[in-house]
Amino acid sequence: MALLTCVHLLRSSRPAHLTRTLQVCRQAARKPPQVRAHTLFPCSNARTACFQTSPKRTTSPLHPGPGSGPGPGPGSGSVHFHTSASARALPAPLIWLVIKPLQKLVAIILGRSLRKWWVALPANRRQLMRERTWQRRWHLAAGAGVAMVMVALCLLTHLDESPVTGRTRLLVFSRENYMELAAQTSEMYMEEFAELLVPVTDPRHQVVERVVQHLAQRNKDIPEVSDVTWTVHVVQSPNVNAFVLPNGQVFMFTGMLDTVADVHQLTIILGHEMAHALLGHSAEQASLSHVVDLLSLILLTAIWAVCPRDSLALLGQWVQEKLSQLMFSRPYSRKLEAEADKVGLQLAAKACADVRAGPVFWQQMEIRDQLSGEPTFPEWLSTHPSHRNRFTQLDRLIPEALELRESCVCPALPATDPRAVFSKSVRVLLENAENQGKGGQEGALKHHLPHSPASLPTGLPAALLAQTALPPSPNADKESTDPVPLVASELAFAAPVLAPSEGSQHTVQSTS
Repeated sequence: MALLTCVHLLRSSRPAHLTRTLQVCRQAARKPPQVRAHTLFPCSNARTACFQTSPKRTTSPLHPGPGSGPGPGPGSGSVHFHTSASARALPAPLIWLVIKPLQKLVAIILGRSLRKWWVALPANRRQLMRERTWQRRWHLAAGAGVAMVMVALCLLTHLDESPVTGRTRLLVFSRENYMELAAQTSEMYMEEFAELLVPVTDPRHQVVERVVQHLAQRNKDIPEVSDVTWTVHVVQSPNVNAFVLPNGQVFMFTGMLDTVADVHQLTIILGHEMAHALLGHSAEQASLSHVVDLLSLILLTAIWAVCPRDSLALLGQWVQEKLSQLMFSRPYSRKLEAEADKVGLQLAAKACADVRAGPVFWQQMEIRDQLSGEPTFPEWLSTHPSHRNRFTQLDRLIPEALELRESCVCPALPATDPRAVFSKSVRVLLENAENQGKGGQEGALKHHLPHSPASLPTGLPAALLAQTALPPSPNADKESTDPVPLVASELAFAAPVLAPSEGSQHTVQSTS
């Protein structure tokens, strides 16, 4: 580099300065080149990378040396490269929810345009296109096969293993994306229920808070449980509902609290909802819906292109949507609900709840629906399994759950099985009602069933809060010398119903 500079100087120098220029070039040729050091320093701001170029010594960018200017230039001792703040993109599920109607609209417009174009063609042109299509049928079939292989490979790259169960599933949306969407959804629900939230000092809120924290503590060996901060919100509403968002926001309606008979049933219900969150069922169901919708766009375009009139195309679109729901969405939703029932029962077993109360709850729900006169639909039309099937499934899982509960060093359960007590009590009530007529039957059951609203808002919370605080367990899977107490006193909630041998006035209720 120095020699090239000297040659340039020699060519441009005047004769008077030729001697001086030759001396400078000789000194530059003898002097070894200096290598500038480039050092990277960590900055206090993670979004800024600081580089310094110095010929002799290193100077910190936070403490520049003498002669350093405010920026790059002759007098600056360091050069700073600042990167702009990263723009926060919308979660992929939210974008999909927005563009989902637009996809169908584009498919409808495309199909309708193809139909109009085909009708406007002369008859000879249509016959010519049919012949060309038939001649190239193998090329078209090969192209369709390649497209199907590419779609299959794309789906295979998005396979994931479900936590706890280890089931292979399809996940188009990541858990991180759904966490961002859950944060926005929780804010929306907080605004919607702002005036209906029960105060934290309310016994009902404290009951749910205590059960949720106990479930989280006893299942902290599961990363999806321990990595989430569980926050409870109790909503004053008669709806028999509860749900948990993927970010740990628990929403419990007071109508559900009025329905449960004891704290064991409440623990199993909350375990079911927490299982939905830790298994990522919302992301899984949205992924399946996304793939099915994309594939159905081809069928939707074909429907609007083939049907001769718009009215027939609308009818075909309605039939296509219903078939998609019956064949894919609803069966898959029932599958996820059954999996949440199983995992939720395991979470409740590790929390030392009486898992035998789970089937009793769904028996109560079945009787409640019958007495309220709500219409019953076949299971294949619903997104949830029927109460009877859920009772059957949970009853089949009870032996395994009891073994898991015993391995977690929980106190022994009473010998009285709440399932047997509930069945005998209902049988006695029905026998007595037969003697009193149909009106007596409904009145007796409504008065004595455990989900009567009058038995719970004060009974269940007060009984639970009367107990001492639960000591946290260091590990739910490790044995300890001291047994871990139940969520509530065994004496208060061991038998949700009275023994039927006491006579015809035995009630199916929780003791408080």
